[in-house]
Amino acid sequence: MFNELCSVSAVTLARRIRDREISVTMVVQAHLDRITRLNPRLNAVVQLAADQALAEARAADARLAAGHDAGPLHGVPFTVKDWIDAAGLPCTGGDPRFRDRVPLVDATVVARLRRAGAILLGKTNVLGENPLYGRTSNPYHLGYSPEGSSSGEAAIIAAGGSPLGLGSDSGGSIRQPAHACGIAGLKPTTGRVPLTGHFPFISTMNDPRTTIGPMARFVEDLALVLPLLSGVDWHDPSVVPMPLADWRAVELCGLRVAWYTHHAEAEPTLETAATCRRVAQLLAARGARVEQTLPPRIEEAYDITRQYWQRPESSAADEWVPDGEAHLSSIEVERHLFVWDRFRRALIAFMANYDLILTPVAERPATPHGGEGGRIPYTLPYSLTGWPCVVVRAGTAPDGLPIGVQVVARPWRDDVALAAAAAIEEDTGGWQPPALADAS
Repeated sequence: MFNELCSVSAVTLARRIRDREISVTMVVQAHLDRITRLNPRLNAVVQLAADQALAEARAADARLAAGHDAGPLHGVPFTVKDWIDAAGLPCTGGDPRFRDRVPLVDATVVARLRRAGAILLGKTNVLGENPLYGRTSNPYHLGYSPEGSSSGEAAIIAAGGSPLGLGSDSGGSIRQPAHACGIAGLKPTTGRVPLTGHFPFISTMNDPRTTIGPMARFVEDLALVLPLLSGVDWHDPSVVPMPLADWRAVELCGLRVAWYTHHAEAEPTLETAATCRRVAQLLAARGARVEQTLPPRIEEAYDITRQYWQRPESSAADEWVPDGEAHLSSIEVERHLFVWDRFRRALIAFMANYDLILTPVAERPATPHGGEGGRIPYTLPYSLTGWPCVVVRAGTAPDGLPIGVQVVARPWRDDVALAAAAAIEEDTGGWQPPALADAS
């Protein structure tokens, strides 16, 4: 059974620690125990920093007892995707070539969570499987994939081994695992959160799609963490010092919502489409002005992304070290950038008339290990635009697998996406404990 400390929100844990209802050591030990029990079946956590986490927990209890100010995440455990550096722990990207790569410095986002008082439990697996750490399983059905590259992060959070964590998203790699594992995930507006310390290295001029963002069981935890991660770090030149409005001040009544389920590149399952339709009705019941309509050129997102994948990137930050061969000529690259820009112009003009876009996250729930995998025509467009997206569980497939929906807001209105996702979570129940992960 779930230890109660492993099923509540990070917001609740932080409050109860500050109020001295529970100790940090209790919280950290409960999560380490759960990881120890479940991880052999999930293979979600690939580097566990148990001794260090417990030492930090005891020190955090001592600081609180001495009357020192507690940060907003004082004593709250977290985990980190193995594409984001944490000092002293291997960061390999699941690639055997980098098995001995141990960064000496935290990624900006990890350092910021630590400064807020959070305690790192360990690093989580990437992709459905990789040659270094193997396969990660979905806690709702161990024969199924958690999907996406932030797979281990979503799996261990859904199973109660970590209350929150950090993932990264280029075409859906926060959003797809959040959907498949029934948790909440945020892809922030591009330029809000620094990418410094992401591995592999991300050149923000070459790849404006990729962001780092929080993952958790509850939307309120995404909202708690986002301002802690945001802002200029004087290393990533793409970061904009844009204020973040309070999501709790957003009024859903009167918001203009466009929603869709099908288009030329997308054919969702009946349950997936029905979940999105039901959420549209729930938003309408809250006073939103909901319209079923399709943004222009949305079916172009896959081709634009496929062409992007044919362009090499540098695997090093300070010299050009291409990670593959160039498959496009210079004129083809210029045409690709033109088509991408035309796509962005079409969508921003569409968004002049709406505050939110509601879609499925994928065409189907999680898929079996070794299968074809789910296609992602719903997440790709909003990576190309760089807009904020929140995924939250809103339904369940007949076989018990979670079904999420994606809420997309205007650029820099992460607060609006969070507010809508919180309302959806309240109306649909959000995260549900996975019974299979607890089965003996």
